[in-house]
Amino acid sequence: MAIPSRVHEFMMEHGLRYDVLSHPHSHSSMDTAHLARIPASSLAKSVVLEDDHGYLMAVLPSTQHVQLGILSRAMQRELRLASESELSTLFGDCEAGAVPPLGAAYGMRMIVDESLGDEAEIYFEAGDHEQIIQMSRGDFMTMMDMENAQRMHFSGRQWRH
Repeated sequence: MAIPSRVHEFMMEHGLRYDVLSHPHSHSSMDTAHLARIPASSLAKSVVLEDDHGYLMAVLPSTQHVQLGILSRAMQRELRLASESELSTLFGDCEAGAVPPLGAAYGMRMIVDESLGDEAEIYFEAGDHEQIIQMSRGDFMTMMDMENAQRMHFSGRQWRH
């Protein structure tokens, strides 16, 4: 699958510099990092949340999880995870689970975890499970600013089994 046209057009329209890297088909963000041979902490994942006021895209390192209580209190919203059926409708041009962190391209507000600012390079799903986009930290944060993404710390470490 090629990069969705909505993603490509957003990146080109805003003059964002990026590279596309291919990797074997992956099944999770941690799997993507392993197969692409990149640090998992520099792979940004998108988690779509919702409440009665609409959707919110939370962007954080793949090694972390959204602390929903902290984020809900900070945003003064009763946030919950969006359902798989909602995600397939919202991101019909992307494979399930490969949501790029481009909320504005999909008509939703964004919030980005500040810990992503610690990484020199940021990678994220390009819309499928075989390509990722690579950007410098500066270009990624510029993209987040273009998206009017709020920044705060709302993540915690993933549980390891």
